[in-house]
Amino acid sequence: MAVFNEDNTTEQMIISTLVKNGWEYIPADQLDRDESDVMVESMVRGALIRLNPEIAEDESRADEVIYKLRTLFLSANAHNLVTQNEIFKQQVFEKNTYPFGEDGRQVSIDFFGTESNGKLEKNQYVVTNQWVYPKKEGGKRLDIVLLVNGFPFVIGELKTPVRAAVTWLDGAQDINKYEQSIPQMFVSNVFNFATEGKYYRYGSVCMPAAKYGPWHTTDDKSDGSLAAVRISVKDMLTKYKVMDLFQFFTLYAADSKYRKYKVIARYQQYEGANMIIGRVRAGYPKQGLIWHFQGSGKSYLMEFAAVKLRMLPDLKNPTVIIVDDRLDLESQITAQFHSSDVGNLESASTREQLMTMLRQDIRKIIITTIFRFQEVTGELSPRDNIIVMVDECHRTQEGDLGIKMRTALPHAFFFGLTGTPINRLDKNTFATFGAAEDRSGYMSKYSFSDSIRDHATLPLIFEPVPVELRVDKDTMDREFDVLTEGLSEFDKAELSKRVNMKAIMYNDARIHKVCAHIAKHFTEKVRVNGYKAQVVVYDRPCCLKYKQELDKLLGENCSTIVMDTNDDKADEYKAYRRTKEEEAKVLDRFRDACDPLEIVIVTAKLLTGFDAPILQVMYLDKPMKDHTLLQAICRTNRTYDEGKTNGLIVDYIGIFDNVAKALDFDEGSMKKVITNIEEVKKQIPALLRKCLSYFMGVDRTVDGWEGLMAAQECLPTNKEKDKFAADYQVLNRAWNAISPDPMLAAIQADYVWLTKVYESVKPTSGCGGLIWAALGPKTMEIVNSNMDVGEIHEDEEILSLDAELIDVFIEKNQSAKKAAKKVEIDLVARIRKHSDDPKWMRLGDKLEKLREQHEQGLINSIEFLKMLLELAKEAAQAEKEVVPEEEIDKGKAALTELFNGVKNNNTPIIVERIVTDIDEIVKIVRFDGWQNTTGGKQEVKKALRSVVWVKYKIKDKEVFDKAYSYIEQYY
Repeated sequence: MAVFNEDNTTEQMIISTLVKNGWEYIPADQLDRDESDVMVESMVRGALIRLNPEIAEDESRADEVIYKLRTLFLSANAHNLVTQNEIFKQQVFEKNTYPFGEDGRQVSIDFFGTESNGKLEKNQYVVTNQWVYPKKEGGKRLDIVLLVNGFPFVIGELKTPVRAAVTWLDGAQDINKYEQSIPQMFVSNVFNFATEGKYYRYGSVCMPAAKYGPWHTTDDKSDGSLAAVRISVKDMLTKYKVMDLFQFFTLYAADSKYRKYKVIARYQQYEGANMIIGRVRAGYPKQGLIWHFQGSGKSYLMEFAAVKLRMLPDLKNPTVIIVDDRLDLESQITAQFHSSDVGNLESASTREQLMTMLRQDIRKIIITTIFRFQEVTGELSPRDNIIVMVDECHRTQEGDLGIKMRTALPHAFFFGLTGTPINRLDKNTFATFGAAEDRSGYMSKYSFSDSIRDHATLPLIFEPVPVELRVDKDTMDREFDVLTEGLSEFDKAELSKRVNMKAIMYNDARIHKVCAHIAKHFTEKVRVNGYKAQVVVYDRPCCLKYKQELDKLLGENCSTIVMDTNDDKADEYKAYRRTKEEEAKVLDRFRDACDPLEIVIVTAKLLTGFDAPILQVMYLDKPMKDHTLLQAICRTNRTYDEGKTNGLIVDYIGIFDNVAKALDFDEGSMKKVITNIEEVKKQIPALLRKCLSYFMGVDRTVDGWEGLMAAQECLPTNKEKDKFAADYQVLNRAWNAISPDPMLAAIQADYVWLTKVYESVKPTSGCGGLIWAALGPKTMEIVNSNMDVGEIHEDEEILSLDAELIDVFIEKNQSAKKAAKKVEIDLVARIRKHSDDPKWMRLGDKLEKLREQHEQGLINSIEFLKMLLELAKEAAQAEKEVVPEEEIDKGKAALTELFNGVKNNNTPIIVERIVTDIDEIVKIVRFDGWQNTTGGKQEVKKALRSVVWVKYKIKDKEVFDKAYSYIEQYY
């Protein structure tokens, strides 16, 4: 084994920790491979011989297996990578038969020792570093690679924290780029990780960098130090856990547009699922309660647990039953399991089916609802390898349904999962699921604060509405007394139950005002950011009333109602009667950022289990409390993009006037689940002062590059820039959370000024994404409308100078420092203008390297200016090659006219959307002179076809040809 000297660096710490975990360290240049090899084939061959007697008999058979795998690796590209990754796993575990038996009989081949086959210790576990692929010169260099039997299973990207802005996110973004440029290296990948020595984050293949998550232990959830990274590495990167994650804790699914993605367990899902499995294996205790906060992935936890339980041979082919308490939740979890292609899955959709399955001893995963146990009177199965997992278990214990489950399955294991804490008074839930061995009452707990810290969910903010829109209970009570004058107290009480709330919730004048407020709020605060909303109303009649009002204000296509239409004898709700499949399509439309359906109106449906990350705001006009309220408001807490920093509840009832009363849980942290938006407003003046304190003495009324130059002199090094950026981002998030708001008007000028400074010193290379994040749409809107500095200024006198004349120019005109700053500011503005163009991204990288060299004293001010001028000339030339916007505008106008002519009742396309889609995709694939090359024409036609034919289903050749001719002319 190679010796590795341990010292302080992150790379050395990780390798040292892995060696202690039992991995063998071999430097990359000592591995038996060429730079063009993905696998270490000698290791693969050795493992095949070691694990399979049939191959040991005839070692040439190993070459046959390797040849088949080599084809899989080499055929990978950036577009099919997740599919190839899934095929690799299938070939290893499912489609792994070869004709190596007697007389050519097909036999299963083991590629790895696993928990299932009991050969884990027969694997070869190797850690290496500085792995080069696919060639020595100009190839990519991977910092850490973990190999199991010669296959690259884990890739780690390390960042040296030379500046505060460089974080694990930059490493994860580098991995995303490698997945595009060298996808072959990721065909056998289990997961990737990134760290800068402070935070450890991991994700599955093709997972966007921002969605990488932490790996913590039960006892230590610290972050922000090398010691914390060491704990994560030591706990996650063990031989057992890497293989466990590979075999049991990665799944493949497809979204509504049939795009494949890979799911890997988060640490709380891994921990919870393995706790269930541990108890089942031990045979005791036969129950356990799991509280994982709303939105943190309980459904996947159940899926991972179910898959592993079914695959472990020592559990003797168990039956796993997933129990929900609502039909819509049953449909959702069934759809999730089907999407992941989980085998041996059955849905018990009637009581009779459930009873038959259990009596007939069906050994599969069964999904059903608690109510199908209603008519059970005796034992259905005496087996002890039946495992029952009950979702939202606090709601299933009403009446005697919990007892009936126990009666039907007396020797089964019962595990309850909940997204809300269980109060001690809820004795039924603890009796059915709680184990005495769990001192806190919970077998596994992942709290609200855990999920916020890990960015698994977002914080919640509530916004009170003007007093005149609130439910006025005193007035309502007085009017009710007049109405019921002469009735007995008993009759009054009975009538009050039926009439009291309806009297106010059905009031047409109030509904009109509430809907007007919703429309204004949604238009100004939600739509502008690209998010969607849910309106929660009192009951089904209210759904219709609110829909009618919102249609007048926002148009019919903006909203729909999703409701239970059973028991609708008068056909009042016929327009919204949908099959499961039809409802699923409506919800997929709602999740689609490009679809005009922006608001769903509900009363009972979609308040639990509904997952739509694009949903940011809930307009709440229905009294609720405790579990029901918490589950409902958490529909808005899913992460989506970097602009979505919180879920927002607009409270028309006054529910959150007393948060402690509305969310009455024993768990004290629940009082902090939601924050009043007024608290955010109070913080803004102090946040603004903190940002302005960096620029003491700077005249903020000075326009142009002179004003920016004065501000930038207050941030002379990257350390000061990054510190300012971190403080500005806190202000930016708060601003976007409350904008537009009258209180911001007085400080808008200062905020705009700070934003321009922030943009002018932002790294042009795109690094430091955690601190130097993109601005929110609201901020961009006000900045663009006030943009009078940082614009591009042509300085032909400077740009036309030859290098030898620059010295004379500087001597005659101005200091090198001042001249460089002017050129730099204008260059930054140019690069920002074309930030999505790869050519300009490369210029941005060059500029950032120059800035760093200058700051570190590696080049003086005159050399810096000369190099800036060379870069500015490159930029000027690149700008000449950009197609003028007015030409593209002509192309969009021609396309708009064309598709307006196509539009009719049979093709209700949204012309603006189809033209935008064409414009965006053509801009991506075109290049200078594409019209003169066969390849260019083919690429543009393929892109156009994907929009016109595939997405919008317009199969008209004449329309296609006209659209292409316009593109050829104007793009």
